[in-house]
Amino acid sequence: MSQNYRSIAEKFIDEIEIKKSRFITYLMPIESEEQAQLYIAQIKKEHYKANHHCSAYILNEDASIQRMSDDGEPSGTAGVPMLEVLKKQELTNILAVVVRYFGGTKLGAGGLVRAYSGAVSEALVKAELIQNITQSIIELTLNYAQVDTFQYHLSKQEIEATVLDTQYTDKVSYQLAIDLLKVESVNHYLISIFNGQFDWQEIGEQRVNIPINR
Repeated sequence: MSQNYRSIAEKFIDEIEIKKSRFITYLMPIESEEQAQLYIAQIKKEHYKANHHCSAYILNEDASIQRMSDDGEPSGTAGVPMLEVLKKQELTNILAVVVRYFGGTKLGAGGLVRAYSGAVSEALVKAELIQNITQSIIELTLNYAQVDTFQYHLSKQEIEATVLDTQYTDKVSYQLAIDLLKVESVNHYLISIFNGQFDWQEIGEQRVNIPINR
């Protein structure tokens, strides 16, 4: 069975300034080394006037591929601290690129380590992270009169499910992702609030991206 893993939901860009140097951080989900290198090349082309384009990425569910580049910064002051931030957050299938426009003031080795690790850390705080996990896929069909009640209990996290898709016809059909161990309890909870008046179909199991609440 595939392992669960944490990653980023989508491309995210952030920027900080330290002693007049600009540090622009790109975070991207990736699926291969070729894709990572393509993104790095695109960023270098976009920021061709920048002094450095430092990078770090991790691939595979077991984080077996880890690469980094200082791109001209003193050895160990950029790529390594960036990679360590990704590892500390237990992320994989993710690329981090930090573009630096030199502001005229040297930061020193320690300052560079703090700048590059801080740039990635700050971006990760703002970005949406996900957990890729195997879930049970359920199709739940309700009458329109039941929708507000369902949405209320869902918003209160009393129904432990993630809505993947919603279809509106003469009724409302939700495609839900539910933890494999919680399918029965969710079904029983719905029975209690709707007196069993709903359609419930188990579609199968699927790997899905679930937002991480922080």
